[in-house]
Amino acid sequence: MLWRGLHPQRLDLERESPRRPRPFLIERMTVLEVLHSTTAYFKKRKIDNPRLNAEHLLAHVLDRRRIELYLEFERALGENELATLRELVRRRGQGEPLQHLLGTVEFCGRIFLCDKRALVPRPETEELVELLSSKFQVPSSKSRIIDVGTGSGVIALSLAAKFREAEIHASDISDDALALARENAIRLNLGDRVQFLRSNLLEAVNGTFDLIVANLPYIAAQDRHTLSREVLHDPEVALFASEHGAELVRKLIEQAAARLRPGGMLALEIGVGQSEAFLSILAAKNYRDICSENDYSGRTRFLFGRYG
Repeated sequence: MLWRGLHPQRLDLERESPRRPRPFLIERMTVLEVLHSTTAYFKKRKIDNPRLNAEHLLAHVLDRRRIELYLEFERALGENELATLRELVRRRGQGEPLQHLLGTVEFCGRIFLCDKRALVPRPETEELVELLSSKFQVPSSKSRIIDVGTGSGVIALSLAAKFREAEIHASDISDDALALARENAIRLNLGDRVQFLRSNLLEAVNGTFDLIVANLPYIAAQDRHTLSREVLHDPEVALFASEHGAELVRKLIEQAAARLRPGGMLALEIGVGQSEAFLSILAAKNYRDICSENDYSGRTRFLFGRYG
């Protein structure tokens, strides 16, 4: 059943039926009705997790926590609330990422600003931070860490919160991404903990580090057609790395060897099916203690190696 008052393609439906004036329809639409109708619409638009998306958008419009919606199922929505929600639902139905519509994303228990200036952080990247925070411990005292290709800054800022005494750096080639990362640093009261720098990989970076971590673009340009509508809203510079997808990671492996302190670690997030090639490159460049880790779906996603 179509949502009479919200369906993006039927915004003027009320005008077609004089027996159902617009104000009456809007006043009678409840939170539960809106959730059911939005979920049905998202299902037709092939949106993953349609009910969850509907709840997030409605909670955003009503300025509620998502769980609070369940206590207000009978609440009627006003015209302004519905108008705002209609537009968000329309954009989500066209494939715009939920995180862009909300303006934020949760990452490792913290809320980060999120928009089209940088890649939407993925759950796999949270796993990388968790690995670095536990199994692959980095000495917190007097250590130097750099996040290469920082994007919105989620890795660097999460590590800054974890390793309070470490000196944290973050680089990116995109001025827009760096601006977003700095906004996140201020938002999280970590503005004095991370030094941001515009750099193509490590080219403009000075000094050596105990940890170099990176989630660089690793998608081949020829694989563009395999990406979802949502992913294609991310900046191209954050997605694609040459025709075959391996160039940037390969270059960082080469550059990092000269920028790691003795025994320092290089930690990488990579694409599915790329591990064998990159493990071979790490070995050829004389890294040691090389290992890989799977993500929660069982795919090899993370590589680690020490140098010197």
